[in-house]
Amino acid sequence: MDGCFWHSCPEHGQLPKANREWWRVKLHGVVVRDRDADVQLAAAGWRVVRVWEHEDPADVADRVLALVRSLRPPPG
Repeated sequence: MDGCFWHSCPEHGQLPKANREWWRVKLHGVVVRDRDADVQLAAAGWRVVRVWEHEDPADVADRVLALVRSLRPPPG
C-alpha cells in the first residue's frame, strides 16, 4: 500500500511549501525505487499490485481477485 504523500499520488500528493526542491528530489527518489521494485519483482515472477492508501478496500480486493482469477488455468 502506497501512501499518497510518500509515493506521490497524482490525486493527493503535494509537495510541502518549505524546502520544496529538497522534497521534490526526495519524493522522486521514492517513486524511482517503487518502479525499480516493481521491475525486480516482476523479473522474479511476481505480480505487483500497487494500492493507494485512499482506495476503497473492497475495490482493491475485487481488483486482486480478478488478477488471481485471470492467472488460474481454465477448469477441465
